[in-house]
Amino acid sequence: MPAQLRKIIHIDMDAFFAAVEQRNNPKYRNKPIIVGGAPDSRGVVATCSYEARKYGIHSAMPSSRAFSLCPQAIFVKPRIVLYKEVSALIRQIFYQYTKLVEPVSLDEAYLDVSQSELYQGSATRIALAIKQQILSDTGLVASAGVSYNKFFAKIASDMDKPDGLYLITPEQGVEFVAQLPIGKFHGVGKATERKMHDLGIKNGADLKQFSLPTLQQHFGKSAAFFFNIAQGIDARPIRVDRESKSIGTETTYSADLLQSNEIYQQLTELFSKALAKVYAKKLYARTLTIKVKYHDFQQITRSLTFNKPIKSQLVTTPVFRQLLRKDDIGQSKVRLLGITLSTLEKQTNYYQQMDIFD
Repeated sequence: MPAQLRKIIHIDMDAFFAAVEQRNNPKYRNKPIIVGGAPDSRGVVATCSYEARKYGIHSAMPSSRAFSLCPQAIFVKPRIVLYKEVSALIRQIFYQYTKLVEPVSLDEAYLDVSQSELYQGSATRIALAIKQQILSDTGLVASAGVSYNKFFAKIASDMDKPDGLYLITPEQGVEFVAQLPIGKFHGVGKATERKMHDLGIKNGADLKQFSLPTLQQHFGKSAAFFFNIAQGIDARPIRVDRESKSIGTETTYSADLLQSNEIYQQLTELFSKALAKVYAKKLYARTLTIKVKYHDFQQITRSLTFNKPIKSQLVTTPVFRQLLRKDDIGQSKVRLLGITLSTLEKQTNYYQQMDIFD
């Protein structure tokens, strides 16, 4: 079936972590619930209930800021194991309707129902049935977007939250994207939005005025995606076996770090944890990325790609010093550190031990 005629559903659980906590604890229902760090900690909001969102609270906001906006909010420590269990139950519901399921995270997934004969092949009715079964089986509410490609299905699922069900047909696609603010485009972050605005691109109609070569000059590999989306085209398939593109871990510290030796020690510990995750998936990585967030929330990332797989014998501190040699390590206080490993490859027997000097 041609990409533009597919039937794609995007399911997005509403305030998932908070909703699970409210379901499991009746005292939390209809109350502003914040799942994340404690209000007197350096933590951030993972997610929050819709009752909390009325106060302007959102994910990634510092917990202390969330508390100042809503002092009566109930702060709950995340229970990731529980959320994974509930997510697994929801995914089993998806597989009752189609085998073409692409999980994106614990609380969202794409489904391709193009070939389904359920409900006379109506993707909208299938989406409604999935929403109803999720509510019946788990007590949780989901929003669904239905369209002819992944981009519009994702946008549609966010149109009428919570408990939404929104359809964007092939006939509506081009007109819909024309009036869509560029900041609402899935895949356009704050930095890209600012760059678009600098070029005079405020919505899809503006974007459509730019040729592919011109967009490539400004946005590189992402240009083709932006060019096609402006025409209402997104040929990305549902990826049933979704492979990890990167694996990492990060920590926000209760007290700022200043001493360089302590920072490098913490980075080494994070590196070991990230590498263990990579090995657990029977993968190797060749790119190491360091993330540093300073006390004033300024953030940097520094990366280095090796020509052989990264092994546990890597002498980390010289690498960290090399990557961060131009930054203020030991001069400015650090609140968060992270390590990400990418350029992932499946483990094979022919890899040789990596030398730090390669």
